[in-house]
Amino acid sequence: MKLSRNSQAMEFSPIRKFNPIATEVQESGVKIYHLNIGQPDIKTPRCFMDAVRAFDEDVLMYEQSQGDIKFLESICDYYKREYGVGYKPTDIVVTMGASEALTMTFTTIIDPGDEILIAEPFYSNYQTFALVRGGDIRPIPTSSKEGYRYAAKDKLEAALTDKTKAIVCINPGNPTGLALTTEEMGVIADFVIENDLWLIADEAYREYVYDGMKPRSFANIDRLKENLIVIDSVSKRFSACGARIGFVASKNEEFMTGIIKLAQSRLCVSTLEQIGSTELFKLPSSYYEEMKEEYCKRRDAAYEEIMQIPDVICHKPGGAFYMMVDLPIDDAEDFLMFLLTEYRDNNETVMFAPAAGFYSTPGKGRSEIRIAYVLESGYIKRACQLIRTGLEAYKAKMSK
Repeated sequence: MKLSRNSQAMEFSPIRKFNPIATEVQESGVKIYHLNIGQPDIKTPRCFMDAVRAFDEDVLMYEQSQGDIKFLESICDYYKREYGVGYKPTDIVVTMGASEALTMTFTTIIDPGDEILIAEPFYSNYQTFALVRGGDIRPIPTSSKEGYRYAAKDKLEAALTDKTKAIVCINPGNPTGLALTTEEMGVIADFVIENDLWLIADEAYREYVYDGMKPRSFANIDRLKENLIVIDSVSKRFSACGARIGFVASKNEEFMTGIIKLAQSRLCVSTLEQIGSTELFKLPSSYYEEMKEEYCKRRDAAYEEIMQIPDVICHKPGGAFYMMVDLPIDDAEDFLMFLLTEYRDNNETVMFAPAAGFYSTPGKGRSEIRIAYVLESGYIKRACQLIRTGLEAYKAKMSK
């Protein structure tokens, strides 16, 4: 018996594939500082669990396939209040996390052989989402020296082919932390309309932009109405990663009809998690400001330490809570294995995500790493110190 070709072509997540080794190291008594996964330590707002605990029905019933109407209305109120965007409940379908929103979206718009443009490096699961639907990722090349910027007309047009069906914009970016400017968003909008493409805007980190930048959604660009698909979730915005609640939003009625068919095929999303998430979207703007201030402190702590590494290339990220670091080494995976299996400082070491797994182009990203600055500043500072001192030890070993 054989597995499918698609299954065999899939890669392991660069974020999680070293976890078994790390578990063994931790069980031996070594402390590992984890910079490899975007799991914040910020407390989930109490209103989520308060709403779940207040549930007092005799039967936990199926919810509507599209989503609980109170939750849908809460999302619409949030978009209107924070961004002036007039979504209706019929423009939104609740999903099991942003991942299901993406798999449903790709299923709805992609035929075998269609190409999806996306700037690399990119969140690695997009490769899997496209692959299982018969689509192909066509990367838009970027450079660490240029801060991974890609929203220029010449770069977009160079990637375009007669098979291009859509472009994905993760804004702010994972893994790069790149936050698009208003002008760059306009360039992408014009490119999409001129070439009759879908724009899949993954905006799970929308509120978390720094240095005076104001949060903005592609949904604010009116001329994109028929082309735009917004992907969103509660996971990172509200530090509620275990609540597998996301949604897809679009004003394109034909697209939403396709999404509803898929939603009905999997019946519904968890009733209790939707009840809790309804309250999250009622939080005031001050909540996002407080979280943004905290993540900015953590970013600055990471950046300050990383920039002490000689010959490093690292642009201070403008959003989300990820940072790409181009190290003066040949193989980041080999360096990570050295940190996990050999390097110790006061019986401590550090773990990050090697960046090659965020590229679809073979051979790219081998010297780069992604760190997630999701934990408190002192933790981040020490973790980045261990990268620096571990690198010194690694280079000393390699020079022998």
